[in-house]
Amino acid sequence: MIESQKPRVREAVSAELARSGARLAGFVLDMLCTSMLDLAEEFGAPSYIYFTSGAAFLRFQLHVQESHDEEGFDITEFKDAELACPGLTRPVPSKVIPSGFLNKEWLDSSTTITRNFRKTKGILVNTVRELESYALESLSGGMNIPKVYPVGPILNLKGEPESSSESSGSEEDEVMRWLDQQPESSVAFLCFGSMGGFCAEQVKEIACALEGSGHRFLWSLRRLEGGPALTPTTTDYGDVREVLPEGFADRTTEVGRVIGWAPQAVVLAHRSVGGFVSHCGWNSTLESMWFGVPMATWPMYAEQQFNAFLLVKELEIAAEIKMDYRTESGEIVSAEEIERGIRSLMEQNNPMKEKMKEFCDKVRGALMDGASSSSSIAEFIEDIKINYRSESGKIVTTEEVKRGTKSLMELAKQLDEGDDI
Repeated sequence: MIESQKPRVREAVSAELARSGARLAGFVLDMLCTSMLDLAEEFGAPSYIYFTSGAAFLRFQLHVQESHDEEGFDITEFKDAELACPGLTRPVPSKVIPSGFLNKEWLDSSTTITRNFRKTKGILVNTVRELESYALESLSGGMNIPKVYPVGPILNLKGEPESSSESSGSEEDEVMRWLDQQPESSVAFLCFGSMGGFCAEQVKEIACALEGSGHRFLWSLRRLEGGPALTPTTTDYGDVREVLPEGFADRTTEVGRVIGWAPQAVVLAHRSVGGFVSHCGWNSTLESMWFGVPMATWPMYAEQQFNAFLLVKELEIAAEIKMDYRTESGEIVSAEEIERGIRSLMEQNNPMKEKMKEFCDKVRGALMDGASSSSSIAEFIEDIKINYRSESGKIVTTEEVKRGTKSLMELAKQLDEGDDI
């Protein structure tokens, strides 16, 4: 599909350049659109990748591709073991490796895409240096990895529905009024993204867990269409009472609400929300950090199992419900497991809350003038100018030559003195 769009992109870019008279400084490509590198070469422009997951997962992806190409390592045959990976302090259990890497056809596509990353001038990552410093350190300094720019968090915090049909203003207002009436940090918010849905049997287990935990809750519930799949689809239930345990809605009417689509960012920002049961999509993870809300992990698909591992084991800012759950498995998570995770998430003296508060300050602070992400964006813009001149054949300035010569002389001096480089 992406390949078929090349003629349209070529036409659109050519038309815009002709219309505006602007010079093309480069292409910024989605992480799955690397076949567009060919177009950038046609236009004589440098290419950059925008990587929508975190730095640790980028390092994992590069490591898998490198091991595949140079050592013949086949990750699809890697089972019931742990994989040491640069960028993580702990080895990655096979049970949290994304399904796409364990499927031979999908792995071929992934390695091709990742191989193309290395042909670009840089990779912008939606993360924060203070959040993933270890992973970012492992991505710097050679290894045929382009320069990495941590430019996050890039978030849409308006909480707008994806389409006008998904939620009416009155429904959202009703949810917010209910939250207004709850004590501070008392509500567990359950929301699993646009493709996170459950069958009737799993819905009953979640309901029993919520009722058993005794905690207030706001539950965004969607139906899983067509059964378990690598790429699930969901819709809202027509009437959630049809799948909830008999009498559940009446028994929990004072402490809980079950809704369809939810304005996630708006809900996470509310003072009454004290915990977030999440599918661990990277955007949702960053939103939770932005608002300082601790998480409980229930991944579904894509790289979410890896993200759950990062949150629970590496960063220690999330409770575990089921770190290795996969939608395509059709597994039913028991009410006992879910209740245990919710209790751990919502307990008063939860050390994760304080740690998440620290990350909240770091994530928000990164976008301040002169802070890490702000500086990284400025550096990216400067590098675009340099790379543009290089790709376009423009004359290099005397000042640029002086800077390069000075760096070279300093390196030569270190070598002459026998320093390790």
